Amino acid sequence: MYHIPVMPSEISELLINKRDGIYVDCTFGGGGHSSYILSKFKDVKIIAFDCDEDAFEQFKSKESVFNKRVKFIRDNFKNIKKNLETLGIQKVDGILADIGVSSKQFDNLSRGFSFDSPNLDMRMDNRQAVTAKEIINTYSQEELADVFYKYGQERKSRTVAEAIIKRCKSGVINSACELKEIICSVKRAEGKINPATKTFQALRIVVNNELDNLRILLESAPEILNTSARIAIISFHSLEDTIVKQNFKENSNKSIYKILTKKIVTASLEEIKTNVRSRSAKLRVAEKI
Repeated sequence: MYHIPVMPSEISELLINKRDGIYVDCTFGGGGHSSYILSKFKDVKIIAFDCDEDAFEQFKSKESVFNKRVKFIRDNFKNIKKNLETLGIQKVDGILADIGVSSKQFDNLSRGFSFDSPNLDMRMDNRQAVTAKEIINTYSQEELADVFYKYGQERKSRTVAEAIIKRCKSGVINSACELKEIICSVKRAEGKINPATKTFQALRIVVNNELDNLRILLESAPEILNTSARIAIISFHSLEDTIVKQNFKENSNKSIYKILTKKIVTASLEEIKTNVRSRSAKLRVAEKI
């Protein structure tokens, strides 16, 4: 399976407020959430975004099953407003974004997201120039430390950066596996969490400009949501969730949104047993007033 969608039942229940509406799936991936929604709501149509070539290929393989109810756009969701205008769509009835790396991206070792990858890439869109390898091998020690601390919340950011720079003096760091070993040589595991987790998270976020893209989406959303339309965001770590929480709160204070999830929605224990990656998922939903 390309990717197991997180909390599909909760998403469809909280997101779908118009049974024949037009919805945007900002992170199509393998089409898991879209497929679930389309199977439950026979008159819904979906505009799907994803910048990953693999996601486009996955869409093409399922296109006949979607029966013209899904329009796929290979672009980053930060460009949602421009693309919808090109399609002649001014308003939609809901927006869904599942922020982070898909199982397919993570499990495909050639993509460089995994600790065991022979590559050091981490690009979600292979058309962009900057890779994790370039950052690791060209940034200064201070720049690396700042990245690891700001985007990975790595308390030992300076120690890790120092070890990387020291290793770079003897040659280029080419693989994620090698980078993991360098980090593990200067940092102990935190419980069951791999010592390299926070550094890899930081690199992925910077390579793909993830937090800024999320902010742009959230800023664009009120303009393209119909009245009573909803926006649902699934995030997987505190940096993303804080951005979503603050945006929803600000728009609620301005009487733009009504927050439907006073507390974050998390995966059930039953779901976590079958999809361990869902344990970190946090869902927030708001409705346009």
